[in-house]
Amino acid sequence: MKTSRLLCALLLIATAVPALAVTKTLVLPPDGVQLKASPLPGYAKAQVNCVACHSAEYMLYQPATAPRGYWESMVKRMQVVFKAPISDADMPDIVDYLAKTYGSEQPK
Repeated sequence: MKTSRLLCALLLIATAVPALAVTKTLVLPPDGVQLKASPLPGYAKAQVNCVACHSAEYMLYQPATAPRGYWESMVKRMQVVFKAPISDADMPDIVDYLAKTYGSEQPK
C-alpha cells in the first residue's frame, strides 16, 4: 500500500512540474559592428562560423599587429576549447581573412 501511494505521489508531482515551467524570452540588442567586407573566401566563412557565437566587435579588440600565427591560434582555440563548429577545411580561409583584414597583413 505504501508503495502505491508513493507511486501516485510521484506521478502527481511529475505531471505538475511541467505546468510550473515558465518560458522566458531573451532579446539581445543588435550588433553595432559587422565584419569588414572582403572578397576573400574567409569572409563568408567567418560570417557563418565566428559571429554565430560572438560579435564581430571581438575582432577589433585583437592587436592590429597580430601575425598570422596569432590568428591561427585563436581560430584553433575557438574550435578546440570553445567547441566552435569550424571545419578543418575552413580554417585556412578564415585565418587568411582575419590576418589580412584585422592583423599584421592589413594593407598599409
